Amino acid sequence: MSPPWWQTRVVYQIYPRSFQDANGDGVGDLPGVTERLPYVAETLGIGAVWLSPFYPSPQADFGYDVSDYRDVDPQFGTLDDFDALAARCHELDLKLIVDFVPNHSSDQHAWFQESRAGRESAKRDWYVWRDPTPDGSPPNNWLSHFGGPAWTLDEATGQMYLHSFLHEQPDLNWRNPEVEAEMLDTLRFWMDRGVDGFRIDVAHSILKDPEMRDNPPRTAPPEGAFKSLGEYDTQLHVHDKAHADVHDAFARIRRTVDGHSDAERVAIGEIHEFDLDRWASFYGEPTGDGRLSGLHMPFNFGLLNVEWTAADVRAHVDAVEAALPEGAWPNYVLGNHDEPRLATRLGPESVRLAGLLLLTLRGTPTLYYGDELGMPDVDVPLDQRKDPWAERSGDPTLSRDGCRTPMAWDGSPSAGFSTAPPDALWLPLHASHDRVNVEAELADPDSHLAFYRRALAVRRATPALQTGAYAGLDGVPDGVFGFTRGDDALVLLHFGGGAVHVDLPARFRDGRVALSTDGRDGGGAAGASLALPAWGGVVVVR
Repeated sequence: MSPPWWQTRVVYQIYPRSFQDANGDGVGDLPGVTERLPYVAETLGIGAVWLSPFYPSPQADFGYDVSDYRDVDPQFGTLDDFDALAARCHELDLKLIVDFVPNHSSDQHAWFQESRAGRESAKRDWYVWRDPTPDGSPPNNWLSHFGGPAWTLDEATGQMYLHSFLHEQPDLNWRNPEVEAEMLDTLRFWMDRGVDGFRIDVAHSILKDPEMRDNPPRTAPPEGAFKSLGEYDTQLHVHDKAHADVHDAFARIRRTVDGHSDAERVAIGEIHEFDLDRWASFYGEPTGDGRLSGLHMPFNFGLLNVEWTAADVRAHVDAVEAALPEGAWPNYVLGNHDEPRLATRLGPESVRLAGLLLLTLRGTPTLYYGDELGMPDVDVPLDQRKDPWAERSGDPTLSRDGCRTPMAWDGSPSAGFSTAPPDALWLPLHASHDRVNVEAELADPDSHLAFYRRALAVRRATPALQTGAYAGLDGVPDGVFGFTRGDDALVLLHFGGGAVHVDLPARFRDGRVALSTDGRDGGGAAGASLALPAWGGVVVVR
């Protein structure tokens, strides 16, 4: 049997506010995304797109505070625009994944407005309400990701509601069967409109400890964390997320997605869990039909946090492979809308090395828009920042604005993103957009974009890079991470300066260099050894 599409295709994340502005208001929209889909499908050769939220929202957290789960925010377009986007995706043989935000809604959602209307409201139990302690303190010590207690007092009813994020994002009560049924029906609504899969926001947070016990204090830095989350990291978050019965909820989500039609669909969970055994548990248990009961894939964010060395990257990959339950499919991420861009985080010299790693490891890769150009983060001036996390935590280093800036399509003043002037764009462009843009890099055969296009083409043309088993390669020089994919592909990656020579396994010496970071693609036999450039690598195919 052929593997499902979500195991062999590359996923390309699009942040709709920043991809293309079709109406000239300085904010990207769905018609703009539709206009640029040929770039994704044909120029890049990507097989699936993931759209960050486009639902109606007061935009307190830029769409992750949903006020209607079954519509489109007017600033992004209409449901007809969404239908046109879905149809265009499928014309171009692109699978469409959308964000699903089940842990919390906006406080402006009609459900919450009814819930807070009174203690006897029919929807009171759709959210998590508790009495404060006798001295007026919150019911427990749980903290918001954005700083401060995770509880806000509703003066009218005298109770507090839970919000794991902003106070404008009250947590839904997934222990209420009506809530779960409504959310599963929402998945069906979007699948009926052509959606091929869902990225589930903070998936493991939907079920908490029913006894609402305090979290214990943290005595050591959080494992695997890329950056400190301030006050939030003073606790071990063992009771305010990932209660054991979340696995049963994931099984019901999985059955809903798998059972909707004969089409293969995917449910991907945003799960920030760096203990790999706990992370792997979110795949679920064998069901007897060759599948697992949980999420098709919990996102693996480990590569965002490891030291950028051959030894550390290999150790992480080996550990992921060892932790996977039988039948599970791995995945890797090197950038997204919450993390510094790879060109900034790893350095511009690693843009191609990172792409080569991402596109050759066993598993589904997710590529963040603009990373294929080497787009850097933008140091957004304080008076132009929009991210509520940084503003409300009081820590400007937590701002995610820098990695969410508009896509650079050309060297014009607004980079081809919008007809609005630069000072009217929702976030400023990166300073090098006159050079680091799609048009300029398409014209340069030695650009980052040219390399990513070659890498994606080699991946599509090489079955071993899509489905072949992973095996780490021993006996390579320090600073080199080598591995094979099946019997037919060898990948060598050099994490360091200068050049290094690597002796090839005998069976690959008659193979050809199918891809390299320095343009040696398509030559004759690889030979007994190959030179790897600084921060570069090769793929040899038999």
